[in-house]
This record gives sequence, C-alpha cells and structure tokens, in this order.
Amino acid sequence: MKEYTRKELEQIYRARREALSNYLEENNIGAAVFIDSEEHRDPSIAYYTGHANDTVLIIFTDGCTILIPWDEILARKNGFYDKLIPYTRYKNKEIDAVKAVLNMTASHRKTSKIELPPYLSYPQYLRFLDALSNYDCSCKEDGAYKFTVNARLIKDEYEIECTKEAARIGDLIIEKIEKQIKSGEIKTETDVALLIERECRLHGCDRTGFDTLAAGPSRSFAIHAFPNYTAAEWPGKGLSILDFGVVYKGYTSDTTITIAKGKLSEAQEKQLSLVQKAYDECLKLYTKEHSVQEAAKKADSVFATAKKKMPHTLGHGIGLEIHEFPRVSTKTSPELLFAPGMIITLEPGLYDEETGGCRLENDILITENGNEILTHSRIIRL
Repeated sequence: MKEYTRKELEQIYRARREALSNYLEENNIGAAVFIDSEEHRDPSIAYYTGHANDTVLIIFTDGCTILIPWDEILARKNGFYDKLIPYTRYKNKEIDAVKAVLNMTASHRKTSKIELPPYLSYPQYLRFLDALSNYDCSCKEDGAYKFTVNARLIKDEYEIECTKEAARIGDLIIEKIEKQIKSGEIKTETDVALLIERECRLHGCDRTGFDTLAAGPSRSFAIHAFPNYTAAEWPGKGLSILDFGVVYKGYTSDTTITIAKGKLSEAQEKQLSLVQKAYDECLKLYTKEHSVQEAAKKADSVFATAKKKMPHTLGHGIGLEIHEFPRVSTKTSPELLFAPGMIITLEPGLYDEETGGCRLENDILITENGNEILTHSRIIRL
C-alpha cells in the first residue's frame, strides 16, 4: 500500500470536513456534534479526524474542528483537527463539554442552530436541551449524520487503499488456512479462528473486523453460528463455513469461504452449484449501470429455480464498520444505483439443517468501467 505522509492525510481529512461544513452552511446550521462513547460508537469521528473511540467532536460552519477526547495523548498522535480540548477538563461529562465549547466559539457560527446526533436517547436529548437553552437544537436522522453516512458510501483514494490492503492480507490468510488444512495443522474451529487472529496482527492489522465465525458440518446450517467457534472438528466431512474480516488502518474486509470435504451428497452438490451461479450472475450486475435492488432480485431468481430462498441480503457496504449503507436487498430503493467508489460485499448463501451451509463472499469495488474484486474467497474442495 502507498505510504501517506501526515501532510497528505491532513489534506484528506480536511477535505472530508470541508464537505460537511459546506453542507452545514447550505442548511443554515451553525455546528454539528458527534459523540463516541461506550453507549454508542460513532465512526463519523474516525472518518473526520482519524481518531476513534470515546470522543466528542464539534464541526462548525466554517470547518473549524474541535476534538474533545478522553485519551488526549492518543488523539494528539493519531488525530487531525484544529483544536484539541481534553475531555477531563469537563469531568468527563459530554453535555458540559459541548456547552463549554459552543459558548467559547460563538464567532465560528453564523447561526445558533446546532445539530445533535440522532442516536441520543430521549432523556439525553432533553438534558442537552436544558443545558443548551440558548441554542436552537435539533436531533434528526436526515441531517448532518445522514450526510456523513452518504459521504462514507463513496470511498476516497485513501479508504480504497486501506481496504485493498485489508483484502490483500485476508487473501494471504486464506492461502495459509488452505495449506494448514491440507497439512493437518488446523483440526478445529478454534484452530482456524486463532490463526486468523494471530496472522492479521503479524501483518500489521488493527484487529479482526468482527468475531470470526467458524462452523464445521454440524453447525454450518446457521447463517451466523453460535457460538462463533468451538472445539469441534473443522473442516469435517461435508460443508464447513468460515466468515472473517481483518481491519487495516480502520478499514475492514469481509470474506466467507466454504470448505467442501469428501464425497458430497447430490443435495450438497446442488447447493454449491446454486451459490456459485448466484455469485457469478450477480457479479455482472455490480456495475454503475445497475441498481442495487436489481442485483438482489437476480440472486432470488437464481435460487427460486430450485425452490430455494436465501435467508439474508445479498450484500452490504463495508468500511469503518463491517455493515455500512447500503444493503443489497430487494427492499432497497430501486433508485439507488451502484456507483464508482462503493465497496460492497457479494455473499450469496444457502443453509439446510441436513446438508449444512454454503456461503461465498467477496468484497467488490465499483469502478468507472465495471468492478474490481478485492478479495478472493472461493469454495474450496478437499
């Protein structure tokens, strides 16, 4: 992956914040408030500043960005902002921090309108209203928060590079898993899950994208097996599933492989064939000429020929979160088209209590000329 200088990263984060400040000005909003805490994680703060977790962020109409982190040292090392004020100055109270910063920065606002995050609970929102009685506060889904969700839908150059690196590392892990299955080093669901955890750290990743799901033949019927993995044999004879992702500089991959081991039944072979066909047919529709809904309908039509139905959506956006907008679903607005810069999973799957489960999932970058497959999961036969 390209190495970005701190100056280059500063320009990237500032451009994101400027887009938001332009939105605020166009909508006569003085400032937008974002809060990341144990009660609610908000990746908007990482998107705008590069600093994640336990932080209050306020962005003003003119782009002025004030970060109020709990971990001041970490924020200074990782964050991009105009001013940092330690959260401890306000006794770790979000309302006091927001009130104080708004009062000291009145010159940055052209209006007293303030947007609070829509994920506040109603009692929290009322406490903010009491504390900010001099301001015109709103708390709505379709404001600055939705603008940010939509902005994150189309990845910029840096986000694409980070995701590609996560995908590359994930592919290396899949290759190692296949080798260790064949050598007999991997024997259980726990073995493969811990291998992923170790390998992703060795390759410079932040963490796994989510708790790895490893399910042998007796549990692969589950869409998301519970527990995530056990001491059971993996892969055993029949169909086994492995769903995992790795995070590089905040951006995650998301892949699922199916291991088909030994002689399969006719029903299992049919299951594999249908999933592969749905994947191949839907991949053709992951282009800017097609709607997201169209791809989802294609998957349904493939499975319907065998009187089967997929119990989950065909895919979803990925990025700073493992599940981002949009869902590749028949319920998604037909007006939403795939667009260059989107990174969307493609993950058809079928599950049966008797035959087991099969899912094939890769991460797809939508480009001007079609798409680019970032990860290379597959159905592995042993």
